[in-house]
Amino acid sequence: MISIAVSFLIIILSLAISAGFRKEIRGGVSSLTGDIQLTSPSANIYNSDVCISADSALIAGLVERKGVVAVSPAIYRAGIVQNGGELQGVLFKAVPSRDSASLQIAIPRSLARTLRLKEGDKLRAYFIGERVQVRNFTVSSIYDGLADNSGNPVVLASYEDIRRVNGWEEGKASALEVTLSDRFRDRRSQKTKAVEIAGFAYGRASGEDDPTLAVAAADKYYNLFDWLDLIDFNVLVILILMVLVAGFNMISGLLIMLFRNISTIGTLKALGMSDRGISGVFLRVSARTVLKGMLIGNAAALLFCLVQHLTHFIRLNPDNYFVSFVPVSVNWAGVLAVDAAAFAAIMLLLMIPSLFIARVDPADTVRVK
Repeated sequence: MISIAVSFLIIILSLAISAGFRKEIRGGVSSLTGDIQLTSPSANIYNSDVCISADSALIAGLVERKGVVAVSPAIYRAGIVQNGGELQGVLFKAVPSRDSASLQIAIPRSLARTLRLKEGDKLRAYFIGERVQVRNFTVSSIYDGLADNSGNPVVLASYEDIRRVNGWEEGKASALEVTLSDRFRDRRSQKTKAVEIAGFAYGRASGEDDPTLAVAAADKYYNLFDWLDLIDFNVLVILILMVLVAGFNMISGLLIMLFRNISTIGTLKALGMSDRGISGVFLRVSARTVLKGMLIGNAAALLFCLVQHLTHFIRLNPDNYFVSFVPVSVNWAGVLAVDAAAFAAIMLLLMIPSLFIARVDPADTVRVK
C-alpha cells in the first residue's frame, strides 16, 4: 500500500507541476506578446519606421473569431535606460490601459536587480532615432516576467508616452496582439489560428499594398515551447515508470499472498471452485489494496499542491526555469483519467501472477492427517 501511495503521489505531482509550467509560461508569453501578433511584414516592431492601423473594425472582427479572447494594439520601441553609471538596453512595450499614468513604468525584477532599482525610483531612458529623445520615468512597480526573444528586459510604459516618442497619430500601433483561450494555446492550435487570422486580416486589408502578417508566439518563442514539450515527454516517462513500479510491487505482494495461502487454494480447488473464481478472490483483495494506496497518494499530492499554490514555499531560479517558484495546476479530469488508466494497468499486470493458481495441484497441497 505504501508503494502504491508513493507511486500515485509522484504521478499526480508530475501532472500538476507539468500543467503548472505550461500555464505559467504560456500565460507569461501571452502577456508579453499575445498568443498571435498581427504586424506588417516589412516592419521591425522594435523601431518607429513602420506602423499599422489599429482599425476598430478589424479588432471587432478578430474578437468575433472562434477561440479569440481579446485583441489589443501594442507599441514597441527599443531604448536604453540609465541609473547612475549603469546602462541597459531594454524594449519598451505599451498597450492601452485606464490605469497607466504618464511617465510611470513597470520593470522586470531582473532589470531591478541589475540597475539596483526599487519602486518610486527615477529612471532615465534614451530613444535613439533621427534624434535622441530623453524621458525621465518613475518606477511604479516591479514584476516577475519573461525576457523578450532578443534577451532584452521588457519595460511596460504608458501607451500615450510611447506613441508620442514615435511621433505617431492616434489609431496607429506596432502590432495587434491576439489573446487566445486556453484550449488554443498549444503549438499546433496557435499555428492554425495564426493562418486563419492572417487570412482574415488580409481580407480586411484588401486594396492595401502592405497587408498584415500573423505570427504565432509558438514560432517566436519556439525555445520555450520546445522546453515545455520536453517536460511533457519527461512526465510521460515518469508515469510509465511509476505504473510499472507500482504494478511490479503489487505482483510481488500478490505472489506472497498466493504462496502463503497455497494450501487454501488447493482446498478450494478440491471443493470444486474454478481457477477463475479463486483468481477473482485474490484480485479483489489486491484491488482494495491498490485503491487504498491510490487514495492516500492522491490525498497527499493534492494537499502538497494546495500548500504550494498558496505559499510558493519551493522556490526556483527564474534564470533557469523562467519562473521563481514551482507552479502547480490541478486538472481534475486529467487526474481522474490518469488514476483510472493506472489502476487498470496495475490490475492487468496482476493477471500475470494469478496464472500461478492454475498450476496448483490439490493432490500436492492438501494433506489429510
